Amino acid sequence: MVSLRRRTDDINVLLEWAESGEPVDEEFARALESLDQEVQAGEIKKMLGGEHDRKNAIVTIHPGAGGTESQDWAEMLLRMYLRWAERRGFKREIIDYQPAEEAGLKSVTFTVTGEYAYGLLSAEAGVHRLVRISPFDQAARRHTSFASLHAWPELPEDVDIVVEDKDIRIDTYRSSGAGGQHVNVTDSAVRITHIPTGIVVSCQNERSQHRNRDSAMRVLKARLYDLKMKEQQKNLETISGTKKDIAFGSQIRSYVLHPYQMVKDHRTKESVGDPSRVLDGDLDGFIKSYLMKRSSGTLGEATPDEDDE
Repeated sequence: MVSLRRRTDDINVLLEWAESGEPVDEEFARALESLDQEVQAGEIKKMLGGEHDRKNAIVTIHPGAGGTESQDWAEMLLRMYLRWAERRGFKREIIDYQPAEEAGLKSVTFTVTGEYAYGLLSAEAGVHRLVRISPFDQAARRHTSFASLHAWPELPEDVDIVVEDKDIRIDTYRSSGAGGQHVNVTDSAVRITHIPTGIVVSCQNERSQHRNRDSAMRVLKARLYDLKMKEQQKNLETISGTKKDIAFGSQIRSYVLHPYQMVKDHRTKESVGDPSRVLDGDLDGFIKSYLMKRSSGTLGEATPDEDDE
């Protein structure tokens, strides 16, 4: 509030100068833009009141069926979200990257560190669809590809999630993919399997096996906590006789590059006619629209319109 009041006072001063004949057009435009950005940031924070919304995020991306085409799409999504995080000044770190054979990736896990990172990225969880002329098809046919994004809050060390040694299996292996000169030198990468749930997490970013194990355990605890919360929500819905569509695994957005250019969110009906800008990380419009509609209770189902098929 203090910052907004100060910016408003500055604009009033510029208005007074303008009325007295001072050339302040450029300063006035910059001040208005800065005020607008701060107001929008304040609106978004007001809508992020969840228990873990302020926390850092752990994000995974997996390609859907479709082989190389979907694996390449998953790689494009990774770049999009890393660029988005960079635009917001968030720290990004890839902790596990599994490259595909021909192009793209089989899976990736990364962390985004910054205030409200989880609250913002939770708006992006779901299945993303790409429609384009495939660069891997010699006949230059149009292909539809799918990839999914999941996001979890990074939890503090004292979170009430106990992982018993008897419930996990830890495997070590050599790192693969991008990682510099230390990749494939030692068996420092760690894979942890949680036997009761079947959850598998991996980390190969650090040179030290011990540090990779700590990072993998952090991801495992976040996923177990998320599973626990979903089970509680399911029990509440059973007791109350209601069923809410979380739409976590539903198709939330289409990125159409051919035969026309458009990105459309199927939950909010928000659309943009410049896919390249969106794929370069310009996602705030979609995220804000989602948060506003969720806050007002007008969020639609995450399914494509008939004319988008």
